[in-house]
Amino acid sequence: VQLQASGGGLVRAGGSLRLSCAASERTLTMAWFRQAPGKEREFVAVIKRNGGHTYYAQSVKGRFTISRNNNKDMVYLQMDNLRPEDTAVYYCAGDPSIIHSELASQTAYSYWGQGTLVTVSS
Repeated sequence: VQLQASGGGLVRAGGSLRLSCAASERTLTMAWFRQAPGKEREFVAVIKRNGGHTYYAQSVKGRFTISRNNNKDMVYLQMDNLRPEDTAVYYCAGDPSIIHSELASQTAYSYWGQGTLVTVSS
């Protein structure tokens, strides 16, 4: 399974970006994680295989939206009202079988994309 993340860039605070992740396998629960400089990688958002259930980290709830288009094997992360603290390398991750309690756990995901850098200036 291959995952390819794209869409990162430089944006001013308050702006928006949309990240995309192309997956070679559509029957995956898909998530976004991020790693800021000098910090641990953290969970951002997840969407289950059928797209009907999504979950977000508290820090992004109400600003970020995860979605998927299974016809195109794509997952998206729409990021609005960006803040400087959102600056990080964003990774998409996927796995065919994750239990609910592990949705936010990076160790539960078998497949990872290469990461895309998002920089938010103040």
